[in-house]
Amino acid sequence: MSVSYANLWKLLIDKKLKRVDLKKIAGISSTTLAKLGKDEYVSMESIEKICDGLECDISDVMCFSRKETRERSNENVFND
Repeated sequence: MSVSYANLWKLLIDKKLKRVDLKKIAGISSTTLAKLGKDEYVSMESIEKICDGLECDISDVMCFSRKETRERSNENVFND
């Protein structure tokens, strides 16, 4: 399973905000912002700060994709 923050980037566009603005509004670090940009996992504390700062729900920020899991499952079938 993989994580995607595409919803967050769309939300920032809708609110006419930049990533630097998100960093200030949510009080997150540059490292966290970089991880978000790479669709890497961040702490729930960071997600909570983002949701509080943008006054939104977690589903407005992130979602999970099962695509990677399915690809791995198919690899296992073919490797047997």
